[in-house]
Amino acid sequence: MKELELKYGCNPNQQPSKVFVNEGELPFEVLNGRPGYINLLDALNSWQLVREMKEATGLASAASFKHVSPAGAAVGLPLDDILKKVYFVNSDDLSPIAAAYIRARGADRMSSYGDFAALSDECDAATAKYLKSEVSDGVIAPSYSAEALEILKSKRKGSYLILKMNPDYNPPVLERKEVFGVTFEQKRNDIKITSELLTDIPTVNKDIPDTAKRDLLIALITLKYTQSNSVCYVKDGQAIGIGAGQQSRVHCTRLAGNKADNWWLRQSPQVLNLPFVDNIKRPDRDNAIDVYIGNESSDLLDTDDWKRVFKTKPEKFTDDAKREWIAKLDGVALGSDAFFPFGDNIERAHKSGVKYVAQSSGSIRDDNVIETCDKYGIAMAMTHIRLFHH
Repeated sequence: MKELELKYGCNPNQQPSKVFVNEGELPFEVLNGRPGYINLLDALNSWQLVREMKEATGLASAASFKHVSPAGAAVGLPLDDILKKVYFVNSDDLSPIAAAYIRARGADRMSSYGDFAALSDECDAATAKYLKSEVSDGVIAPSYSAEALEILKSKRKGSYLILKMNPDYNPPVLERKEVFGVTFEQKRNDIKITSELLTDIPTVNKDIPDTAKRDLLIALITLKYTQSNSVCYVKDGQAIGIGAGQQSRVHCTRLAGNKADNWWLRQSPQVLNLPFVDNIKRPDRDNAIDVYIGNESSDLLDTDDWKRVFKTKPEKFTDDAKREWIAKLDGVALGSDAFFPFGDNIERAHKSGVKYVAQSSGSIRDDNVIETCDKYGIAMAMTHIRLFHH
């Protein structure tokens, strides 16, 4: 098929809408559902991300996309008991690709609500079962087991969007898009993200262990498909905080750092022991946790609203208690899609346990950024590449 009619464009009033290729066939097949314009933007961007992450790490990879940026991305490392509880996993029989998606989805559950999922490997039954239990708009993968396909086709009253991607497809070198009647053309960003980008380390601390290199590669590949400006925090093979589309880089660092803090706070005893009412829906539970660990907790706990979600009234999670728990977060890797102009980005990153940084370099204040890293014993690699994505 060379052309596919879509439901509508970015908005319902933008009709007609379609995707097409000038030569050959479309590189994906619609197995179920009817795609929309944004669905396919998410699908094709997220597929590139997981394909490159699998190539760079050798591990099954997954992403959770919303509005053309990842809410989460991860490789398929095993989940410990705490993460299983945080991510609402009841099964001990998880494949690497299932673990990868669960990690990607769990990075920022609020942002992943209604996501588009991308899988580097075949979607198996374990992954499909987890996907079916979450609010999601669609999935793209190179293949599906018969059982997985049956499970997913029953989701959303049979309308769940399922795309099968041709894993051997490589696009043309030049890419084009049209804005306001003007056609833009550029060479596709096919730069390879490898550990060779992490060899220029100007900081006093030059020790970046293999696990941290893996996490820095995950951060950089994630940023390659995140709307710029962007910053990504990664720990133990998964993004834990992504700041996308901010005009100021320090705002990216703060936004992503706050998300990383929330990911860590969800693993605190205060959150793990929250007395939820029976049969609470996952989105309601996610919202309650977000409010409980946020500045709006008094709005929930100082009124009778808590009775909607909790069996008994929990104690407040005080600012002091939150700071004490966040101080335990350590060994985090941080990537930036361009240079840090000031050391304030490192100051903020340090508060969220960052020990390893990868950024392009090129600021007139690189010395100040390096000095700030040295102040905290952070190892920083200068990649000498920029990863803007628009």
